[in-house]
Amino acid sequence: MRSAAGAAAADLGCVLLFVVIGRANHHAGGGLAGLWDTFWPFATGAAAGLVATRWWRHPAALLPTGVGVWLGTVAVGMILRVLAGQGTAFAFILVALAFLGLFQLGWRLLWQRLARRATAAAR
Repeated sequence: MRSAAGAAAADLGCVLLFVVIGRANHHAGGGLAGLWDTFWPFATGAAAGLVATRWWRHPAALLPTGVGVWLGTVAVGMILRVLAGQGTAFAFILVALAFLGLFQLGWRLLWQRLARRATAAAR
């Protein structure tokens, strides 16, 4: 279960990084409350993607876990943003897809590569 918790933390960390960088680039104020307003829809989407893919079975798998978490993060996040009266400009959707794809899939690819190296070194 430790690796499943670590995978969930890594995915949520990617979401938090996305939000912090985005808010900083747009000089968004609001402190922690503003950060939370932007974070919660995507965090909820990530949680939905984690549960939908049953991430605890294969937490670092690219398919279906990584892709499911990534697309769940963006799709559910954008739907919740609309319901909350927040913006979902087309360019924002593309940036969210690109950034979260790079990071939520990227850490898994890196993890798999490191695991292969460790296995090869152990032989």
